[in-house]
Amino acid sequence: MSSGPVPGPDGRLRCPWGLSTEDYVAYHDEEWGRPVHGDDALFERLCLEAFQSGLSWITILRRREGFRSAFAGFEIAAVARYTEADAARLLADEGIIRNRAKIDATLANARVLAGWRAGELDALIWSYAPDADGRPVPKTLADVPAVTDASTALSKALKKRGLRFIGPTTAYALMQACGLVDDHLAGCVARRT
Repeated sequence: MSSGPVPGPDGRLRCPWGLSTEDYVAYHDEEWGRPVHGDDALFERLCLEAFQSGLSWITILRRREGFRSAFAGFEIAAVARYTEADAARLLADEGIIRNRAKIDATLANARVLAGWRAGELDALIWSYAPDADGRPVPKTLADVPAVTDASTALSKALKKRGLRFIGPTTAYALMQACGLVDDHLAGCVARRT
C-alpha cells in the first residue's frame, strides 16, 4: 500500500487509511480532522479515543451508535449520574467495548467534567492547538507523528485536572480527530489547508 494519498473509487486522492474499508470513507472525508467544539461533543471524542486504545479505530467506529446509546449521547451531566448499576449494565452491553477500566474511566471523567464551567473542556483542549503555519504538511503516512509535544502537554493538563485514560498518544489521536491538527496528507481531498 502506498504511504501517500491514493485515488478512491471516485478518482479523488485520499489518505490511504481512508480507503481501507467502506466505513472509513465518510468518516475520513466528512469528520476526521474537522473542528469539533462543545463540551459534550469533545467528551464523546475523548471517550471514544480512550476506548480505542489498544484496538483498531474501525472497531470503535462500527460501534459508535451503540456507545452513544449506552452513554446517553455522551451528555456529560447524564453520564456523571451513572451508578454502579449502570456500570454493570455497560459491562453487559454487547454494543460497546466491555472493558471495566475504560468504562470506569468514562464514568469518572464525566463526574470530574460535571464540575467544570460550561465551555471549559472546549477551551482547555483547543488551547493546545498548535500554530498551523509552523507545521509541515505531511506528504506520506510516515510524516504523521503518533505523539507530539502538544499532545504530551494536553495529556498532562487533562490528567492534572483529574481525567483518566488520556495518554499522549490518545491525546494526539483526539487532536487529529477533532481538527486541532490537520494530518490529512498533501493532495488529499479532505485536507483543509
